[in-house]
Amino acid sequence: MKQVLAEVHGMVQGVWFRAWTTDLAASLGLTGWVRNTPAGTVETLAQGDETALNEFVRHLHQGPVLARVERVDTKFNSTEEKFNKFSVRH
Repeated sequence: MKQVLAEVHGMVQGVWFRAWTTDLAASLGLTGWVRNTPAGTVETLAQGDETALNEFVRHLHQGPVLARVERVDTKFNSTEEKFNKFSVRH
């Protein structure tokens, strides 16, 4: 299973980024999770096919309307672990 771990930097908390990411993942058929970090970033792990993961990352660079994304750090890899859905972690 292909996956990407991404950390989104900028003004990304308090702007509905997690809800937007959840909707984006669902529209692309991805599973995984998204969460706010104590450092003020948003971290997300998404699993699915490579084309959908690349599209997911492309959209993360834009973010929702109220967000101001400065950068997105990504790490692609493969895993045996598989999520059944995409969810918000707290």
